Amino acid sequence: MFNTSSNAFASIVTKILKYQILVIFFVSVIFVLTVDLNSGFFSFLGGLIAFLPNLYFGWRLRKISQLETKKFINSFYRNETTKLLLTALFFVLVFRIPDIKLLPLLTCYISTLSVFWFALLMR
Repeated sequence: MFNTSSNAFASIVTKILKYQILVIFFVSVIFVLTVDLNSGFFSFLGGLIAFLPNLYFGWRLRKISQLETKKFINSFYRNETTKLLLTALFFVLVFRIPDIKLLPLLTCYISTLSVFWFALLMR
């Protein structure tokens, strides 16, 4: 078995995902209030591009956290690859939207991803 308390792990994943949702809404509202509604929309999309693959990854990790170490590692890498492919797919889909606003999109994307970085620094 992988040496992780399932409840503690689930709690950390849930907390990170909740903070990501807060960041998405905060950054999107800032763009709506300071620029325009369209910028807020693209900001929101950028946040979703970061959040949805992380949601998938967190959900999958909860399911595999009780596997043997070797199976856990193999599944971890498989799910990380899927997460990266989902991210790429979402970017391809969003880049097909005419008159895309890159600054809000990337600002919220990076801000949402930064929740992970700060969570790692806090541990």
